[in-house]
This record gives sequence, C-alpha cells and structure tokens, in this order.
Amino acid sequence: MKQELKTLKLITKPIFEDIKLFEEEFRNALRSEVRLINLVGKYIIRHKGKHIRPVLTILASRVCSQPTINSYKAAAMIELLHLATLIHDDVVDEAEKRRGFPSINRIWKNKIAVLMGDFILSKTLINMVGLKDFAALQLIADTAEKLAAGEILQVEKALTRSMTEEVYYDMIYQKTASLMSTSCELGAITSTGKDKDRKAMVTYGTKLGMAFQVKDDLFDLLGSENQTGKDIGADVKRNMVTLPLIHTYEKLSKAETRQVKKILSLKKKSSADLNDLKIIVDRAGGFNYAEQKIEEFNHQALDAISPYPDSPYKQSMVDLISFNAQRTG
Repeated sequence: MKQELKTLKLITKPIFEDIKLFEEEFRNALRSEVRLINLVGKYIIRHKGKHIRPVLTILASRVCSQPTINSYKAAAMIELLHLATLIHDDVVDEAEKRRGFPSINRIWKNKIAVLMGDFILSKTLINMVGLKDFAALQLIADTAEKLAAGEILQVEKALTRSMTEEVYYDMIYQKTASLMSTSCELGAITSTGKDKDRKAMVTYGTKLGMAFQVKDDLFDLLGSENQTGKDIGADVKRNMVTLPLIHTYEKLSKAETRQVKKILSLKKKSSADLNDLKIIVDRAGGFNYAEQKIEEFNHQALDAISPYPDSPYKQSMVDLISFNAQRTG
C-alpha cells in the first residue's frame, strides 16, 4: 500500500466547509459559564488533535449520501467522547504530554483534569439527547461502555500478565476501533440510515481503527517523543503487552524470555532497558509481524468501501488508510 503520502490537510480538503460546521458545534459544546472550564476548553481547542473521528463521520455521510445537521452534531459528540477518555487516560497513566504539549493533568493537576473529563462526558450526553435519534443514541451509549471496558481489560491483563493475541485484538477493538467504527456508522445513520451503508461503514471504521492502534503500539517502542508528542515507552513502562511483544514471546528461547520478563519487571525502565527490549523484539520479527497485521486490516478496510462509486470523499477514505500506515506520529 505504499504510495505518495497525502497530508491530512489535503485529505480533508473535499470536506473543508463541513469541518467548519463541525468545529462550530464542537466549540459551542465546550462553552460554559464557569471561567475555569472555558480556560481549559480554550487550551484543548488551541492544541487540538487530528480530528480523525469527526472527519470519518463527515466522510462516511458524504460517501453514503449527504450530511445532515445531525451529522455535524454527531461528529462533535464523537470528538467530545474521545476527548473525555483521553483526559481520563492521561490521569490514569500519569502522562505528562499529549500531542507534544503538557497534558491537562500536568498543568491543572489530577482533580481538575478528572472533573473536566466528567464535564465533557456530560456534554456528550446532552448532545446525544439533542440528536433525537434512538439508533444513534444506542450506538454511542454502547461505544462509551466499550471504551471503558477495553481500558480496564488492558490493565487487568497487565496485572495478570496473561495477554494473548486474541485478547489483544478484543482489547484494541473495544478501546480504539469501536470509536472509529461508531464514527463511520454515525455518518451512515445520519445520512441514509440504510443497513447496507451502516454495515459497510462499521467494517471500514473497525479495520482502520485496529490498524490505527497497532500503529500506535509500534510507536510506543519505535517512535520518538518529538514525532509522537507522547511519552515514549509508556505502555512498556506500565507492563502493557502489545502485539510486537506478544509475537516476540512466541519466538524466544527460554533464556531470552527470562531476559524480556526481567526488563518488564523493572519498576523503573531506563532508555537502555527499552533499547535492549527493542533489539530483542526486532530480532524476533515482532515489528514486522505488527506491520503485516496493519496491512491486513488496511486491505479489509479498502474492501468495505470498494462497492461505492468513486468520488473525492471515497478517495479521502482510501487516503486515510495510507495516511495511518505511513504516519510518524
């Protein structure tokens, strides 16, 4: 799937006006009469992410038919839900950076960060009711449950050290891919509402989301803080076992397995420890295996939207697959 990589700005060019409408909904949803909430909200908007999930909602609605006002509201809601989970995750992970800037818990401490996450989650619920669409309401409620369950499953497996490849896929589906799947399905629900569109968009979003998380897990071992804007090796430091490590365990001798377990058992892991681990994973083919899985998910995502007629919007969905496969942060 190697091709000339388009920037996200170029990929989203066909929906430039749609994004403006989404951003207006998003800004309105973050407003409050409480000054501190507005201050934190402005910080969030100033250091916004790629907005991949709302972009997916809008693109899906365009590929299926035409976006409605509910498409933009749903896009804002999805971003709010994603944002609330990120803020809470940063508190749990004691993360110091998000998108290359100090995390909210670093600046305003944990109490404000947790409460801000709660506030944003409550705004998601208010917007959900505003949609007045039961199918969308049910879908978003189910997704919120999956996001929390996926994170708890990962922590549980880290504590019991019992992560398998099958459990890993279930975990990343719940904590990451489910939200991308829902983003795409909401595009179908708020445009045509047809079952065939919903199914196609669910498959595309799920497979893109799986590839997205495997890519993030590769960054945890292979990336640099400058590229990702996150704390490198954070998952390894918290004994979170991801796909490259799962595959590595299957290929190692008993002596090498002991070495890996010794590194993972260290309470404080140095750069040298992480580098030693990286060498072992690379030698065992863990990184190559993860890349192969990304490629598999990419082809499945492409197949899901292949029946739709060619359009700038469909091309943007195709380009997003390549963008994820080749991104450096």
